[in-house]
Amino acid sequence: MPNIGNTEVAVGIETGIVTGKFPRRALSAVLEWDVLHRDESMANREATMNRKPLSKIEPLE
Repeated sequence: MPNIGNTEVAVGIETGIVTGKFPRRALSAVLEWDVLHRDESMANREATMNRKPLSKIEPLE
């Protein structure tokens, strides 16, 4: 879960629903990353549920 200082945000993998508070600029970056890597996030979610190793997901550049 991304965090900055005492703030953190969660973005639902399937829904994209954002909970928590985050600086607007940082939240934009998190949401951009989410769009670019949603399929990879979903695959890792499935791997977690099946107790399989996770794949590395590249950070936003």
